[in-house]
Amino acid sequence: MSRSAPIDPMSLVRPRRVITGMSAILLPMKADHSVDWDGFAAHVARTAAAGIAPAVNMDTGYVQLIDDATRAEALRIARDTVGPSGRFVAGACVVDEPGAAFDEAAYGRQLDMILAVGATPVIFPSYGLTAGGDAAMLAGYRALAARVPSFIGFELSTAFVPCGRMLSIEAYAELLQIPNCLGAKHSSLSRRLEWERLALRDRVRPEFHVFTGNDLAIDMVRYGSDWLLGLSTASSAAFAQRDRWWAEGDSRFDELDDALQALGDFAFRPPVPAYKHTMAQALHLQGLIATDEPHPKSPRRPASDREIVATILDRISAALHAT
Repeated sequence: MSRSAPIDPMSLVRPRRVITGMSAILLPMKADHSVDWDGFAAHVARTAAAGIAPAVNMDTGYVQLIDDATRAEALRIARDTVGPSGRFVAGACVVDEPGAAFDEAAYGRQLDMILAVGATPVIFPSYGLTAGGDAAMLAGYRALAARVPSFIGFELSTAFVPCGRMLSIEAYAELLQIPNCLGAKHSSLSRRLEWERLALRDRVRPEFHVFTGNDLAIDMVRYGSDWLLGLSTASSAAFAQRDRWWAEGDSRFDELDDALQALGDFAFRPPVPAYKHTMAQALHLQGLIATDEPHPKSPRRPASDREIVATILDRISAALHAT
């Protein structure tokens, strides 16, 4: 199946489907730029209480900017918060430089940290994992798959990080053949590429999860995508209600999805990585974290954005409570 093969998106629509959602957890900061661990724990708890699996140490959690001690503390607090049987996923991220070789041992250390708390790893791209082309990336995935009971893959656009990579559709078909790969987060920000993956998945391995990471098209869930999003960190409860309305065939899904998409369109404008500051603004405006400070090494949004974010949050609240 080539990338140019025509896809009829309407043939992929799955009404009344139960959607699987995973929400990336923002790592909140105090005014002095230390981590607000109480705010983090409360955020994890709210997400789990909404019926959404928390995803810690993701891009939204500044995983590329924090050290292993901070990652380990996030993992420990997440496990303590969701309890011994609670489900969550976590990013396995290796920070390297252009030209670096694939460092299986470094990934192994990240995987061991995640497995130690009983979470499912999401394998982040790195220069070493992605620079050698599709075949090398797949070989890396297979090597890492042998280390874990199960994992989630990750296609990430260079709009988010420069070491990101999209697999060809032929390589994606090979990814589907790794039996303990439960699914893959797809963050190309392209509907067309995601539709191609859904059509392939439906034919080859229907139980495989295509987790949309397209914060500019969160309605990809209509077509059979599940989701692992940074946008949802602003209101996991709203996403959970949206998904329930889809499963029930309730038309309120559409207006709530539209309101959430308005926040996505605003938050994920260039420079895209600054969306994390927008998410901090959204949570702070709701009184859910102590400050709207981003990580000091992460790009910022202007303070004037707060007024616009507040207006969109009001729209989300109105759609969420519609009767």
